[in-house]
Amino acid sequence: MKVLDSIAALLEKQQSAKPGRWQGRRSAPGDEAPSLTTTQIKPVDFNPNSASESELMGVGIPAFIARRIVKFRSRGGQFRRKEDLLKIYDFPPGLYTHLEKHIQIPRASPDAGTAAVPKSGAQVPERQITQDSKRIFDINQCDTTTLIRLKGIGSKLAQRILKFRDALGGFHSNEQLGEVYGLDPVALSELKRHASVITPVKKIQINIATIEEISRHPYLKNRKQVQILINYRQEHGPFGSLEDLRNAKALDDATLQKAKPYLSF
Repeated sequence: MKVLDSIAALLEKQQSAKPGRWQGRRSAPGDEAPSLTTTQIKPVDFNPNSASESELMGVGIPAFIARRIVKFRSRGGQFRRKEDLLKIYDFPPGLYTHLEKHIQIPRASPDAGTAAVPKSGAQVPERQITQDSKRIFDINQCDTTTLIRLKGIGSKLAQRILKFRDALGGFHSNEQLGEVYGLDPVALSELKRHASVITPVKKIQINIATIEEISRHPYLKNRKQVQILINYRQEHGPFGSLEDLRNAKALDDATLQKAKPYLSF
């Protein structure tokens, strides 16, 4: 009961803390954590692959995170292991520690990219395996095993896709897949059909990042241009918007628009 009291107190403290903050994140409208009492938090077993939003909230998961879990599943996402819950953006590690023993993921549940085995033990038709192995997956979390199941993608091309993804800090749009060198129309079409952007990208804190950190990004690898940005920042103060970056006259508008999703002011 003391653990439940501490969790309820933590959630109430997060709600009454600085507006719009939850573990360093800016909250969107409707993302506010609910006020929970100890009677509302029930230490019961639950399956994150099937629990409803209200059931997730009932075990102490904040409303906005419960919605993210449901949205993740609606796009084809699935939790293969208990710790996969921590991949949900802003899932509190302390809450996960408390819930871990109650998270139930049946072994019979379909694994990511793997067809379910019927309870009767009957063999799964090849067509069903093919369809299940190609269902929607998170392009920002997948591995090469998932990618090579798609038509036109071998191990080398899969590694190239992941290398580009990691250098970017994640894809923010499926349209970026067309920038991967060596993707033919068939492979690109397969990716756009089955890959979904679920996990948000990692952003560069443009007002404190060094020239090395900024120029590692594929869209900002011209060190001379980045140095101009840093010099401008030092002379004029922190950048507050994309327009401030444009005033530095270091990057053309096309580059700024491409880099915009990866910049944090």
